[in-house]
Amino acid sequence: MSKTLEAIFDGEVLRPDEPIELAPNTRVRLTIESVETSEKQPTSFLQTARSLNLEGPSDWSERLDEYLYGMRGNGQ
Repeated sequence: MSKTLEAIFDGEVLRPDEPIELAPNTRVRLTIESVETSEKQPTSFLQTARSLNLEGPSDWSERLDEYLYGMRGNGQ
């Protein structure tokens, strides 16, 4: 049987995050790989948009339809 699972090392033993279907005293082979925890806050859309450093006219928000569709504010 081969299964990948995550566990926490408490300083003495590895404690699996989920039950393991093995009989007591079953010998196993372990490969240890550290897993980065994602404790940082997710990035908001606004933070992502600002990080793109897009260049354009300063009035994008005021004239969005004109820039996207080539029309003036009166529906032309």
